[in-house]
Amino acid sequence: MSEAHIITSHTGLRATYGKMLEWLVLILMVVLFLEVTLGIIFRTVGHALVWYDEVASILLAWLTFYGAALASFKRGHIGCPEVIDLLSAKVKRRVSIFSQILVIGFFAFLGWVGFDILPILATDSMVSIPEIPMNVVQSVIPISCVLILIGECLALADLIRDQNNHADGLAGADSQ
Repeated sequence: MSEAHIITSHTGLRATYGKMLEWLVLILMVVLFLEVTLGIIFRTVGHALVWYDEVASILLAWLTFYGAALASFKRGHIGCPEVIDLLSAKVKRRVSIFSQILVIGFFAFLGWVGFDILPILATDSMVSIPEIPMNVVQSVIPISCVLILIGECLALADLIRDQNNHADGLAGADSQ
C-alpha cells in the first residue's frame, strides 16, 4: 500500500469515528432531555415516575463518559499551551508523545479494571428497575475507555507520523 492510500484511509476512519461519537453523544443528550421532560410532566400531574431520578443520573453519567471520548477525539480537553510553548520544537514533540503514551496507559488500565469489575456488579441491579443489572449500567466505563483509547491512539499516530506537529495534541488544540 502506498503512504497516500494509508493516510486517506486513516482520514476516512477518523471522520467516520468522529461522526459516530458525535451521534452517540447527541442521542444521549436527546434521550436525557426527553427523560427529564417526561419526569417533570408526570410529576406535575401527580404521577411521579419511580425510575426517573435513577435513570436520569445514569444517563448523565453515560453522557459524561461518552462526551469525554468525543472531547478526547477532538483534542478538546484542557491543555497547557503556555507551558508547552516555552519548550523547544524537539522537546515539544517528545513531551507530546510521552504524554500520549501516559494517557493511553491510564485509559488502558481504567478500561481493564472497569471490565474486570463487571462480573462482580452482575449480582446487583438498579433500585428502581431491578430487571437491569448494574454491570449493564457500569459497562460505560470499559466501553468509553476503549473509545477514548481509539481517539488517543489516532492522536499518537498523528504525532509520530507528522514531524511538524510538535505539541498541538498536548496543548489541547483541535486536530480536526
